[in-house]
Amino acid sequence: MPVYNAALQQIDEKETRRYAGLARSEDFPAKLISEACLDVQSLAKPMGIYEIYPYQPEAAVIAADQPLALTGATVKKHLAGAEKIAVMAVTIGSELEQALAAHFAKGEYTAALLLDAAATTAVEMVADQLNELINQQAARQGYTTTWRFSPGYGNWDITAQAAIITLAGAEQIGISVTDTAMMSPRKSVSAVIGFIPRTSAVPQENKEKAKSCLNCTQTHCASRKE
Repeated sequence: MPVYNAALQQIDEKETRRYAGLARSEDFPAKLISEACLDVQSLAKPMGIYEIYPYQPEAAVIAADQPLALTGATVKKHLAGAEKIAVMAVTIGSELEQALAAHFAKGEYTAALLLDAAATTAVEMVADQLNELINQQAARQGYTTTWRFSPGYGNWDITAQAAIITLAGAEQIGISVTDTAMMSPRKSVSAVIGFIPRTSAVPQENKEKAKSCLNCTQTHCASRKE
């Protein structure tokens, strides 16, 4: 199970603003956004891990040593045609949670909100980096990839989280799952990525549309991308 040591050279301030629900608040001080991003950059311990397994699309089964049958029509549809599955997990560690708790204890709620948003941006950036690494590996093997799909998306039950974390080997980078199927550290991401033969691949423009806010019914979401 390859471990990926990620780098966060710069946290995306525009995305941080969006996750904070400030995308349309042009008057909000940019300095506060920048400070939150710098704090995350100094506190984050970004890591990722993944494993690739054969996949049986007709039965929707990840053919690991302990096979996992996927439930939920959305994830099955998402992985239709895949011959292999990459199961991945990333985290930016637990130090940020301590910093967030300190802000809340002092009543520094704006600072806490911005730090949380910057941390979300950071973990998604790490997920993007590992996703790209997996995409490159798939391309070398003659496959294209689906966009990543996480437990809790669509009607894929969040309780699948524990099994996905186990298949990814995420305990090696300090990720665990609570009794309520939440990951710890909280700023962690798990997902599956399908490897589809190039001859039957979904066009790239359709993939981009499918994973974008344009395909989401929550039209009034504060974090929605334009």
